[in-house]
Amino acid sequence: MKLPVIRHLQRNNSTAQIENCIEVLESFSEYNRISDEELNVVGELITNLCGAVEVHKMIEDGMPERDAANAFAQKVIGSIDR
Repeated sequence: MKLPVIRHLQRNNSTAQIENCIEVLESFSEYNRISDEELNVVGELITNLCGAVEVHKMIEDGMPERDAANAFAQKVIGSIDR
């Protein structure tokens, strides 16, 4: 997860665009001839895209952009600590 990437994606794309991209990457990841390295890259991309969707939703619910990004980062860090 890279917060600057998530912010960039969230600022420059609609939720629908991001969700479409996630669907394409998920489909690509199911192809049986991709390497582990490619799968890791796709996984990182999907993680950042899902983060951008989460931040979009928090902003739509009235949270300031900076707070939404920080809240998402804390949520991820909290889940890692468990």
